[in-house]
Amino acid sequence: MKKFERRPLTYYWAPKYWPTWLGFAFLRMTCWLPYRWQMGLGRLIGRLAHAIGAERRAIARRNIELCFPELSVDQRNEMALRHFESLGISLMELALGRWASDEKLCAMTTITGAEHIRQAIEEGYGVILLSAHFTTLEVSGRVLRLHCPPFDAVYRRFRSDFTTAILASGREVSARRIIEKNDIKSMVRSLRDGTPVWYAPDQSYNLKQSALLPFFGVPAMTNTATGTLAKLGKAKAIPFFPRRLPGGGYELLLLPPLEGVPSGDAEADTMKYTAVLEDHIRRCPEQYYWVHRKFKNRPDTLPDAYADLDSLK
Repeated sequence: MKKFERRPLTYYWAPKYWPTWLGFAFLRMTCWLPYRWQMGLGRLIGRLAHAIGAERRAIARRNIELCFPELSVDQRNEMALRHFESLGISLMELALGRWASDEKLCAMTTITGAEHIRQAIEEGYGVILLSAHFTTLEVSGRVLRLHCPPFDAVYRRFRSDFTTAILASGREVSARRIIEKNDIKSMVRSLRDGTPVWYAPDQSYNLKQSALLPFFGVPAMTNTATGTLAKLGKAKAIPFFPRRLPGGGYELLLLPPLEGVPSGDAEADTMKYTAVLEDHIRRCPEQYYWVHRKFKNRPDTLPDAYADLDSLK
């Protein structure tokens, strides 16, 4: 895929983009609502998506079934419903991350472990802010910006250039600049220059620097580039995980740097990250991104995890 060519949002004024613009305007208006109303509206949107999105509902149920086999069918279905509610809320948080004031976000957020970033930088290391795809990802970046030196954020390109441009411009509200996920050279350059890099390598990946590794005990094609990135960037990998609190507001958790990373063993480094990620997912399982096909692209010797989704729709 060729490199994404950024254009100003005003480039996308053609009628085919108007539905997206209407959705964008709707999200902007939700910022005028009280926070609890926003969360309630997000839950309603999520429930609607759960009701009409049969395929994504089935994918989420399958992922949860594989990762939490100890749960009953009813419990897994309930978790899937809560996940869709969390997805709906994430739309409201996308708006908050782009337009809410620093004062509003700080008032509803606690952050723990920011000293790990400062200590690593003072010791002369780069910093990989090693995160994952939780539904609270976008709003957490805004608060992190207030407690962290300016950082760069990695982003994924979408099929629609307009969608990519909107989400990229929103992430730039938090980050110094954004870097495409395959642009390792730019990430390394930032790390060596002393700029932290916000990086989420948890989704399915079967290209160079990938391996079949367990996720909740289930083999998954996994990105193993974290250790290599840490080595090339002379960086420490500091896990960074957000969580939406049951009573409202957010908790941002920065853990101590992963011990021994980089070790020279890419798979071992990746499993250290996976272990802390699984621990955090268990704290707020409905907030992890279960609608992604985490177990796709596995070798033919393993069953296709998504071959029989009709039974879960």
